[in-house]
Amino acid sequence: MRNNPLLNQMDVIFDNFNSATAYSGPAAIRLLRASCGQVSHTQLYKATPDQCLLFEDLRKLGFTNELMLNHTGEFDGFLQEVRDQGHLPAPALGASPGVPRAYVSFDGSPIWRDRDVLSKWWKHRLEQNTPHAALFYNTTTLHDGNRLVTADGGTQRADYSSRAQVLLDDLDAFINELKKSGRRVVVMVVPEHGAALHGDRMQISGMREIPSDSITHVPVGIKLINMGDDNQTSPVHVTQPSSYLAIAEIIARLYADPALSEGQRIDWSKVLADLPQTAKVSENSGTVVLDYNGKPYVRIKENGGWLPYPQRFK
Repeated sequence: MRNNPLLNQMDVIFDNFNSATAYSGPAAIRLLRASCGQVSHTQLYKATPDQCLLFEDLRKLGFTNELMLNHTGEFDGFLQEVRDQGHLPAPALGASPGVPRAYVSFDGSPIWRDRDVLSKWWKHRLEQNTPHAALFYNTTTLHDGNRLVTADGGTQRADYSSRAQVLLDDLDAFINELKKSGRRVVVMVVPEHGAALHGDRMQISGMREIPSDSITHVPVGIKLINMGDDNQTSPVHVTQPSSYLAIAEIIARLYADPALSEGQRIDWSKVLADLPQTAKVSENSGTVVLDYNGKPYVRIKENGGWLPYPQRFK
């Protein structure tokens, strides 16, 4: 799916982005605290200065913060966790967006189709009088154990490939909806982590206890909508080792760039020049994987030794 229309129409693609974790809650917190870079896993759940909070920074710049999910957020306390650690408000449309279920999660809770949720939120946004808004949107369409809701109300197995195609198509359709509105929007697509579709010599398929590179290496895309005469035909690729700090830096640069306020085309070479790089270190609770001299190493216990991480198929 590398040639999916969604990815092809991005202005920027990160080729070497590290999500730094293999779990949803920590990944969301890391994004919400992007302004201060990467901290240890344990530090995620401690108080942090306001200047580290990405959406707090946006609020101070005049953006109304909003939150939306395509799921209930109840499992493992995800919703409360991101609200507490990221200083986010309650979901903009309440506990349910009022659209039909598309899937059910492994715990039986509803998952709504991304296209439906985002379109409903966008209608809500167009009815607001606030000049600027920043939305944090979280989707679990690709999570393990999801089942497709059938016409008779039952469920059936939903394979990863078909769900991925639907998700990418839905995001593509939402971007087209934004274009038609004439509103100026910055869209950033940041996956939490991979699905561990392939196992290796350390853990079986679907297992994410160890945040290996095949799980934490994610495709991140940025798209500017209705901002100047953009004739860019293909994405600009960022190849340096990057993580959330680079995203926060790009947001700051875009906000400060006079080209945006004057309706001119963005000079991406200027916006992307000398972005902060982040060494490839990924961490779950008690488990760390890092890159050293181009080779991955893993530490299983907090005070344990470092071992070479076995390469796939070798």
